[in-house]
Amino acid sequence: MITGQGITRTFPGRGSMLRREPVRALRGVDFTIPDHGAVSFIGESGCGKTTLGRILCGFEEFDGGDLIIDGQSMKALSAKDRAPYFRRIQMIHQDPYSALNPTRTIRQILSDPLELRARQTGAATGWVSDRRAELLGLVGLDPDYVLPRYPHMLSGGMRQRVVIARALTVDPQVLVADEAVSMIDVSLRLGILQLLQDLRSKLGVSLLFITHDVATARYLGADGELYVIYRGSVVEQGGTDTIIQHPAHPYTQCLLSAIPVLRGIEQPGKDRLIPLAPLDERSQPPGCLFAPRCPQAAEDCTAAVPELALSGDAVQGSVTHKHACLHPQTRSVVATATA
Repeated sequence: MITGQGITRTFPGRGSMLRREPVRALRGVDFTIPDHGAVSFIGESGCGKTTLGRILCGFEEFDGGDLIIDGQSMKALSAKDRAPYFRRIQMIHQDPYSALNPTRTIRQILSDPLELRARQTGAATGWVSDRRAELLGLVGLDPDYVLPRYPHMLSGGMRQRVVIARALTVDPQVLVADEAVSMIDVSLRLGILQLLQDLRSKLGVSLLFITHDVATARYLGADGELYVIYRGSVVEQGGTDTIIQHPAHPYTQCLLSAIPVLRGIEQPGKDRLIPLAPLDERSQPPGCLFAPRCPQAAEDCTAAVPELALSGDAVQGSVTHKHACLHPQTRSVVATATA
């Protein structure tokens, strides 16, 4: 199990020295990734979800809070001692076209981490080639066809499957998929999502899916948890289907309202919301950060920062649903099929 406790991350600002202001990417995020579970972080670009994923993989440092992996605090360890823990968490990058070294064949790309493991474990001769073929078969690729080829000789979907196979070379416990299908042809996305579901089922890995697409988050983790992130803070959290069917926070409702509707096939949600203004990351309003854009904001929304708390009876039948809103109200915003 992996737990984040009040994780913060601030980056130095850009521009002239006189006007440079730090960028607060994360403002105290709590989350839990259970063993064999599926968790999704959703939010618009710049909300901090990718920074959170990079911290989880050890690519970024956190400057506040703590990250606990299997009961061990990462804050208490040196960078060297953290490495074995972060090795269990592997990222599937967004861009399969830049994630693979174009000067190396797929055989070389997969062999390097496997040969290192073979030396560490004293594996028998032939283990590397057998494991290499096994991993490619696991992600639905023909080893004889793929291994001698360079990345540019493969389609985008095949490259993404190779990226997944490379992540599996170290037998990870968690796969972090950062917009893993956003650069894949639409006709191939379902296959990649189904592959990730199959790996969770066959290998028992946990999945963290980072996306702005609610539909893919629901497909991949219908039985999991959903964290809605706005400007570095979790504003709503709960079961994936619970949040999609009964969103309580206006920002979540705006995200769900933005899902395209197929005219003549689907009926738009009757309570759809649209933000009042575009996102201004430079603004630091008092109180709720979403208040300047919120169609349901009241005067007291600028008086205090709402804390993430149980929604009580705001959502039918849910005891784990949380939101950070002073005036929550569930609304019907998801499109439904027409009769």
